[in-house]
Amino acid sequence: MRDTEEYNKIDTAGYLDMDLLRFSTAGSVDDGKSTLIGRLMYDTKSIFEDQIEAVEQSSRNRGDEHVNLALLTDGLKAEREQGITIDVAYRYFATPKRKFIIADTPGHVQYTRNMVTGASNVNLAIILIDARKGVIEQTKRHSFIASLLQIKHVIVCINKMDLVDYKEEVFEQIKKDYLSFDAKLEIPDIRFIPISALNGDNVVDKSENMDWYKGPSLLWTLENVQVASDRDLIDGRFPVQWVIRPQSKEHPDFRGYAGLVSGGIFRKGEEVVVLPSGFTTRIKSIETMDGELKEAFPPMSVAMTLEDEIDISRGDMLAKVNNQPTIGQDIELMVCWLNVTPLKLGGKYTVKHTTNEARAIIKEVKYKVNVNTLEKNEEDKEVGANDIARITLKTAKPLLYDAYRKNRNTGSLIIIDEFTQQTVGAGMII
Repeated sequence: MRDTEEYNKIDTAGYLDMDLLRFSTAGSVDDGKSTLIGRLMYDTKSIFEDQIEAVEQSSRNRGDEHVNLALLTDGLKAEREQGITIDVAYRYFATPKRKFIIADTPGHVQYTRNMVTGASNVNLAIILIDARKGVIEQTKRHSFIASLLQIKHVIVCINKMDLVDYKEEVFEQIKKDYLSFDAKLEIPDIRFIPISALNGDNVVDKSENMDWYKGPSLLWTLENVQVASDRDLIDGRFPVQWVIRPQSKEHPDFRGYAGLVSGGIFRKGEEVVVLPSGFTTRIKSIETMDGELKEAFPPMSVAMTLEDEIDISRGDMLAKVNNQPTIGQDIELMVCWLNVTPLKLGGKYTVKHTTNEARAIIKEVKYKVNVNTLEKNEEDKEVGANDIARITLKTAKPLLYDAYRKNRNTGSLIIIDEFTQQTVGAGMII
């Protein structure tokens, strides 16, 4: 067990400057996702004493033989009663090396849409496999979604090794089975760790029960995986969210353009193009609440001032002159349908993309994907809740976009039903 004093070294100033890792957990029902997260938080001293006492009392009331760490993450009453995860639960913890945001996503097939939304902005995915069951359809489903979402780092945790007597051959066979399926996916970094979330083997500390495993623990991997290079620092993209005009005595002529840097590095004095107008200008300054900066990069939120007065509004974009996004109205994308009402071919929807919004119609459904076999079904064009399909849509005005593979910020969009105002689809532009 790591020394408690190690975690007490996290001071406030250091915490704010620490690197952040967002990761999700996925797996089939009863694979131990919530228990794993509870174990991580428990062993890293990220839980208050009253929380531990409440979990211990709840465990006794349920008749559990041990402290049920899953109760730390299953927040809904229905989740606690059924012992399953339904909604996406976000949890936060930190170690002296890094701070973390966890998205605990459901394992049931009918909650696939929850996994897509929960994992849409993570750097890394943990996929759990029950050592007794091996690779199953849900394992393939979640791996495909991780690949579809362009998650570059996946840790396959083969859990419940205590129930197979910590046998190395079980671990190696599951690893072999997974890699034979993974050949069809596009995940550049996959790591395998044998664990027991219940007993803590290889979660925070190396396990004495699996001395045959020479790799690091899960927490060490999470603390040290390099994700900074995953950001797009080449293609300069700055969607304008808000035009700042204080018109005060201190700043009578200030005009700043606020937003999130979605790609590339912007520097003071650099030439940029304003889209869709096509006018060029130079960055006069890059402003933040803490003062002026010389440069800005993802995922910083800043305000930029420009040397020339150009008509710019929300939904416009600043980009590098020699590296611009695609401008178009006919857009092809992979969509995960989130709503119980099926997709309507020719139906009218609203599309939200970066800071832009446009009306759109669905032109074509090219095929649906069987996420368990990765086969394309061109005959069944009925796209319902939790289905993933390749479609084309036409927007009423041009969007400024990149392929999702290239930039997850400018390559993603959501589809909204115009009448109910419900978000019905999450799309990744091809």
